[in-house]
Amino acid sequence: MGGGTILVVEDETLILMEMEAALEEAGFAVSCFTSAEAALSAFDAAPETFKALITDIRLGPGKSGWDLAREIRPVNPAMPVIYISGDSAVHWPSEGVPNSVVIAKPFFMPQVTTALATLLNDQQPGENA
Repeated sequence: MGGGTILVVEDETLILMEMEAALEEAGFAVSCFTSAEAALSAFDAAPETFKALITDIRLGPGKSGWDLAREIRPVNPAMPVIYISGDSAVHWPSEGVPNSVVIAKPFFMPQVTTALATLLNDQQPGENA
């Protein structure tokens, strides 16, 4: 899969901590944020650092996970995106970026790590280099 960090955005701290621990245990480098704005600042500062985005959809005041993915994709069109949501998954066909996945809450962490590995493995060589 190569190097790179997974950008994880979730406004619920306990869920964020659980995802961070599970992804690190699965061998991924992780950078976590509780708002789309903070994640976007980190991404804009070093877009080549990140190889995938996992984001909650409803992130409280400010930008949503939908917004975040739409702003990241023009910079890195091949970046895998996984949306996580308790109630917004129904909007994925119209709001989600192409070649993304949505996982409904509550979820089990193996669902997230499996989806991430699948999306990363499905990339064409050189797509996210």
